[in-house]
Amino acid sequence: MDIFNVISLLGGLAMFLYGMRLMGDSLKENSSGTLKKAMSKVTNNPLKAFVLGLLVTALIQSSTATIVITAGLVAAGILSLHQSLGIIVGANVGTTVTGQIIRLLDLDSTGSAVLRFFQPSTLAPIALIIGILLIMTSFFKNSHSIGRIAVGFGILFSGLLNMTGAVNTLSESGVIEKLFSGLGSNPFLGYLTGAGVAFTLQSSSATIGILQAFSSTGLLSFKSIYSVIVGVYLGDCVTTAIVCSIGAKAESRRVGLVNILFNLSKSALVLIVVTIVHKLGLIDSLWDRTANSGLIANTNTVFNLGCAIVLLPVLGLYEKLSLRMIKDKPAKESKYKTVTDTLNPVFFNTPALALQSCYKTLLSIFAASRKNLEKSFSLIKQYDPAAHKEILDEENEIDHMTDLISKYMVEFLPHLQIESHVAILNQYYKITSEFERLGDHAVNIAAHAEMLEKNGTSFSDAAVSELSVLESLLMNILDETELTFSKRDVDAAARIEPLVQVESDMITVLRRNHLKRMSTGECNTYADTTFTDLMVEFRRIGDVCSNVGVATVVRVHPELADQEHLYFDRLHAGGDDEFNAAYERARKRYFALLAPRSAPGAKPDAAANPDADANPEVAANPEAAANPEAEAQHAPQPAPAK
Repeated sequence: MDIFNVISLLGGLAMFLYGMRLMGDSLKENSSGTLKKAMSKVTNNPLKAFVLGLLVTALIQSSTATIVITAGLVAAGILSLHQSLGIIVGANVGTTVTGQIIRLLDLDSTGSAVLRFFQPSTLAPIALIIGILLIMTSFFKNSHSIGRIAVGFGILFSGLLNMTGAVNTLSESGVIEKLFSGLGSNPFLGYLTGAGVAFTLQSSSATIGILQAFSSTGLLSFKSIYSVIVGVYLGDCVTTAIVCSIGAKAESRRVGLVNILFNLSKSALVLIVVTIVHKLGLIDSLWDRTANSGLIANTNTVFNLGCAIVLLPVLGLYEKLSLRMIKDKPAKESKYKTVTDTLNPVFFNTPALALQSCYKTLLSIFAASRKNLEKSFSLIKQYDPAAHKEILDEENEIDHMTDLISKYMVEFLPHLQIESHVAILNQYYKITSEFERLGDHAVNIAAHAEMLEKNGTSFSDAAVSELSVLESLLMNILDETELTFSKRDVDAAARIEPLVQVESDMITVLRRNHLKRMSTGECNTYADTTFTDLMVEFRRIGDVCSNVGVATVVRVHPELADQEHLYFDRLHAGGDDEFNAAYERARKRYFALLAPRSAPGAKPDAAANPDADANPEVAANPEAAANPEAEAQHAPQPAPAK
């Protein structure tokens, strides 16, 4: 034995592991979407789940991947922990397929030319040739992915052959015999060896494959390898449990724990049964038999399949143990619990009550989002980490309310029979995302303020003064938006659009003024990106409010639904006297606050804002959110004087 034999062995091992990884990753990449869909349809029948877990693992060559996918589906609520139990057991059996493929090493081709094609020495180059042709020529849509699978298969067997050749050379030195001779008399040592190697390689299939390669020396026996095989089960499941636990919810961690409990039970069962039958003299002919690749593959399959049959009926015990060992973290009670508690399915048979619950929840989302916006504006002038944290905490509450009401409305829709109720629910569903988006903009503005603080930069007094004017204008727009939604006030909705147009004009002027200040050194150039990003956020806040106003107008005047864009094109082109008058008043009022930095100037035409960012389109379905009470013949209320 010399260093070159060791290098050859390690090189073969590297090829084997890389080939297995390449083949498995390509299979997962090419079929993960289909696999998830299939796994999500599992019923409560453990036998069906078992078969599915077996087939999926046999396909992607990785029990770890199968169980991790299962854990993800459980965490997402697509599968229950109970449904995942059969998949876990099936995955443990499916992983034995790789060993059955590797046993092709034992084929004797001396008497048949056909069998020679199934030898690894022939399969490896054939797979590599097919794989590289598919990768280079791209015959069809998925040829690249299938080519990588074939190349991985070829590299796997090439590495296996390289390992086998190096091991045969090493066997002449007596190292292999000494290494495994002690395992036959000490099953516990063999168990630890299998567990350690499987944990290091993070693959039971790879560990069994290496053991099969060592069997080519003819120095291994059943008594020296059965405990190693059993140890592999523990090492592999620990790796899986770790992967399932990284940043995971309790449900996902329970899947990993069930896998550990099952494999520990499987290990104990196999060791106890083998010890008993050996003492009874029932496997004397097998005990000292030379272990070849086929015997190792068959032993692994029999152990896994036998334990699956015995333990499948008691899977419920593992579920109960996992629930006791991994407790759900007590959920922090939402500050808006009294509001969201009204989203009760019992109201589905009384649509007016259910709609009222949605209405109140939406008002709470808007109020929380607006409060966050006001806090974020203050951070631009003076950053406060505590206030920033309050914004993030409130955003979590907003997201939670949004998730609850969205789910509630989806479940509520099939119960509605009256068109007017369906129309209200549709507009509520659209307005939900608009109000939630206001909260997102508050978070973004706070993040920009934090970046200024971290970089030690700030805006000039002139920039802060102008931003305060823009903030005042945005608060006015939000006032009108709240009145529009809460009272279904068409007059308030009509006042939003002129204000949003003034906001667009003001953003153009503020950008121009900011550029002039940077050219004179009055404003810090390092703050330029932040200033530009803030202008984008402010514009999008106006867009959200505009969408709410548009939806309300269309709700009251449904005849505008098909010509909504034409209607607002006419407004912005100066074709509406009321719009023009409201625009002039607002522009004069707010631009006067910028003087002497910018004069009110003449009213811009339809292209008044050529250098501003393009506004997002108004909501695709232009219905507005309405107060259910307004359906009962309530007239819109006028907005308070500004």
